[in-house]
Amino acid sequence: MARPIRETPILYGKDAERFEKEMKRVENLSPEERKANREKLYREVERIKKEWNLTFVGCKGW
Repeated sequence: MARPIRETPILYGKDAERFEKEMKRVENLSPEERKANREKLYREVERIKKEWNLTFVGCKGW
């Protein structure tokens, strides 16, 4: 039997401000910025795979 989903906690103070700021930053990214972030992530994953000698192939064939 599945466990019930707990209520989402309400953020206050600095946590709430940081969350709101981050949400606005992400919403304002242009398609080019999103693509650049994605490519940077892929490069970092490739670097780590080589450094750690990993052979795992993910869903997108990294």
